Amino acid sequence: MPASRRHHRTLAVLVNCLGIIAAVPALPAAAPRAAAATPQPAPPAAAARATPIPTGMPAAPPAVPTTRPAPIQLTTPPVTVAVAAAGTPAPGYRIQVRNAGPTPVETTVRQELPAGSRATVVTGGGRATRPIGSAGANEVTWRLRLPARSTTTLNTALSGATTNRSITAPTCAYGTDGTRPYDCATATWTGPTVPVAKVAAAPAWRRPPVLLAALAALLVVTGGVLWWAWRRRRPGPARAATGAAPTTGTPSGLTRLAAGVPPVAGAVGGRADRGTLYPRPAMPAPGGRRRRPPIWAVMGVAAAVLAGVVGAAAWTATQRVAAMDTTKQPTSGAWMGNSVTGALGVPLRETAFEFTVYRLSCGAGTLPAASAGGRQCLATVGVRNLTSGEQTWHGQLQRAYLPGGNWVATDENATRVANLGRDVFAQPVAAGSRVLLPLVFTVHGDDPPKQLELRSGVFSAGVRVDVR
Repeated sequence: MPASRRHHRTLAVLVNCLGIIAAVPALPAAAPRAAAATPQPAPPAAAARATPIPTGMPAAPPAVPTTRPAPIQLTTPPVTVAVAAAGTPAPGYRIQVRNAGPTPVETTVRQELPAGSRATVVTGGGRATRPIGSAGANEVTWRLRLPARSTTTLNTALSGATTNRSITAPTCAYGTDGTRPYDCATATWTGPTVPVAKVAAAPAWRRPPVLLAALAALLVVTGGVLWWAWRRRRPGPARAATGAAPTTGTPSGLTRLAAGVPPVAGAVGGRADRGTLYPRPAMPAPGGRRRRPPIWAVMGVAAAVLAGVVGAAAWTATQRVAAMDTTKQPTSGAWMGNSVTGALGVPLRETAFEFTVYRLSCGAGTLPAASAGGRQCLATVGVRNLTSGEQTWHGQLQRAYLPGGNWVATDENATRVANLGRDVFAQPVAAGSRVLLPLVFTVHGDDPPKQLELRSGVFSAGVRVDVR
């Protein structure tokens, strides 16, 4: 065997021996009886403190609890409100405030009145007022102390509003701070049905299609008469003059003059002494000049045609513009659904939510802490999830439009204060549930907002609520 191979084998044996010697101390020392004994289960506390044997692989990370907030759900409030319209000729409402709890509750009930109306009958110790800086119309306010498990009925009657239309008056019950609502309800009073008078049709001479047809007929008749008159005044083609017949003998002087032949020199008494007169061929008479229609007829027809075209174009454009609806939002492209506009207390539906704005109040004292440099407007808004899943919404998509055209988004910090520190936009709205929330808008200037725009998502057309 070569020397190099012997050296390699010797070196391999030495390395293996050194490996065995180094591994023997790491083996666990097990006694024969300990190995034969049945192992006893360790108590839970000892198992929890046991250190796992290192295997060289990283241990699995501990389970991390989900951080998604729970959806908002409206709990049963201590005070509930129910509103019904009275069946009277004048607008009237019946309000029932119920305390289902075992203890008395103090509450403030507010009913918003439509613009142009005033309360004539108020029961239960309420009074009609107009809040300073309020964006809405007048309101009726009650301060009540409800006994345990009791129901209080309030009645109001209005005047000054138009009785031939529907009138909505929302009502809310608030806590002692006057900002967080317990419950809200709304009802719409509809006046007695009045038979609709039949609108008489406009006379024929006032209908645009009839006028246009008459104008067209007048233009046609006028053009025909002018053309006929022009043809009548136009002379016929000139006939060619025929040549004179040859004459025999000597013509007289008169005949020569009539034929256009000068008298022959030396003639006496118009008679020639000698010679024969040869006739000249007659010159053809010049044809008559072609006559044109008078300029006044041409200008009259042109003016009539121009007036007819302009009138037809104007009528068509007016009809198309009148048929346009500028309040509709596009139903294709980025928008989902149609934008709906309504008044206070009217439920308005969009793609995911049903919004109802019950009240909007602006001015000092609306919230305990007002934002610097602005005036706060507090809106009481009901949100109902119409879908089968949880829905989230964002404060920057809820806007208040000012009279000048500018708008402001929800003041999220002030809204959190109004909701006792709860971020209502961080929690989704549960499927099929309804929540009642105060939203705060910080505006600059003395004019309150005239319209609120609410939407569930970026691509939703949303709803618009007129608050003035």
